[in-house]
Amino acid sequence: MTIAAAKILVVDDDPAIRKLICRFLGQKNYQMSEAKNGKLALEAFEQFKPDLVILDVNLPDINGYVLCEDMQGRNDVFVLMLTSRIDASDKIEGFSKGADDYLTKPFDLQEPEYRVQAILRRQRTVATDSEKEILTFDNLVIDPVGREVKLNGELVALTALE
Repeated sequence: MTIAAAKILVVDDDPAIRKLICRFLGQKNYQMSEAKNGKLALEAFEQFKPDLVILDVNLPDINGYVLCEDMQGRNDVFVLMLTSRIDASDKIEGFSKGADDYLTKPFDLQEPEYRVQAILRRQRTVATDSEKEILTFDNLVIDPVGREVKLNGELVALTALE
């Protein structure tokens, strides 16, 4: 299996922050994409299919918490909230909507790098699109993403290792 560079989508209405994060993490060999609002973020999310989203809470057209929950509903993407909101209630809101981590502004430029590394370590490899496809061999169906195997339409009970 080929390990691809992780894809990161940066969503922030501040162009300086977006460009800075994209440039810095791009130098660390991540594939980067960016969006300045929620509408463009959802379009990029569907096309780019990121492994991780760095998401500002205060976007001009939608609350980042709502966007986080929407993205989590589409697939189980990692989300790093990036915001100037520092209250515990704001952090709790982010985590309750599916965020994996929470970073407050201002921040040291290396901090997002290490937080991204820590989050992405939770998955061992980044599968390519071909590795996400359901495999079918006559009456045998293997779903690598759903981690299911069916034989003659019946679910095969397998151990976690199998």
